[in-house]
Amino acid sequence: MTEAGRIDLDAVEAVIPNLKRRYSGVTATNRTIAPLIAGRCEAVWFGPDRPDGIAGLSLLDLVRLRFRPPKGRRARIWHARRNTEMLLGLVLKGLGFRLKLVFTSAGQRRKTAYTNFLIARMDAVIATSAVSASFVERPATVIHHGVDLDLYKPPADRAAEYAATGLPGRYGIATFGRVRKQKGSDLFVEAMCRLLPKYPDFAAVIVGHVSADNAQFVDRLKGRAAAAGLSERIRFLGERPIEEVPLWYRRVSITVFASRVEGFGLTLLEAMAAENAVIATRAGAAELVIDDGDTGFLAPVDDVDALAAAIEPMMRAPERIPTIGARARVRIARDFSREREADEIVAVYRRVWEGAGAGGANQASAASS
Repeated sequence: MTEAGRIDLDAVEAVIPNLKRRYSGVTATNRTIAPLIAGRCEAVWFGPDRPDGIAGLSLLDLVRLRFRPPKGRRARIWHARRNTEMLLGLVLKGLGFRLKLVFTSAGQRRKTAYTNFLIARMDAVIATSAVSASFVERPATVIHHGVDLDLYKPPADRAAEYAATGLPGRYGIATFGRVRKQKGSDLFVEAMCRLLPKYPDFAAVIVGHVSADNAQFVDRLKGRAAAAGLSERIRFLGERPIEEVPLWYRRVSITVFASRVEGFGLTLLEAMAAENAVIATRAGAAELVIDDGDTGFLAPVDDVDALAAAIEPMMRAPERIPTIGARARVRIARDFSREREADEIVAVYRRVWEGAGAGGANQASAASS
């Protein structure tokens, strides 16, 4: 679709907007799947954090699309994942852009009147799970997230990868995502304060962005670790560069997903693909992804006693981790590949182009567990 480094605007079939400067889970999801969508139709990226494998649309090029009807299509797809992106799509459509609006909903909670107002004006809605679909006040196609199995993969030698970090002990246990109460960061730290003194071969890392409004919350967590004498064994690494995050999955052996509230939980897929032993609260898609006791372990939401009890068997017997991790990767490869996700998303695009709409909440659910 490019010639001399420029986009052939007439050929553009779909625009994938990413209208948030701060890197987030939604951005990570978008980056994972956008290049594969671009391999199946003429899709472009609009906004920061563009991944390799998909062309970037400038603001000027976006304006030019108003006067460039798509070849062979009555309209282009505008695939939003946030309220701001839905709103901009509606504004552009009102200004005469030939767009069909698609929205992906990952949230598992009641939506605001404003969000419902926007969703009602979409041409099709995708939900990342049946639970997410139940919170959408209109039919939605269920398409589960997928993960890049080439990027998120186990290391050749996990012990050597961990040793290179300089962290104490022999094994790493981590939690990934923004450091805040919603993500259960405090539950993870408390569980580590209870367990690390019993298992000196382990150290814990917390990988994720700390926003200004959560700085005091994080200070309290650091104070809790210090009071337990564990400042050297509970490390807050902050937000890491995008390309570094997959390395941390290969360095650690256990990943803990302690969320109280979650949309889907892409870190589950990433950790399992990297053959970590995953312990997760029953939030987001955890129950959909993890077969408790076989491909990982589940714990109740907001229950630090139960969370610590679910983590401890892997710390007590780390020789079990490779077996659990290998089964986890098989599960992800079978049901949560990004190739399957991209195929199903583009199938929604095609139904929209054909004027068939998005179907019901249980249609196109080939990604069922």
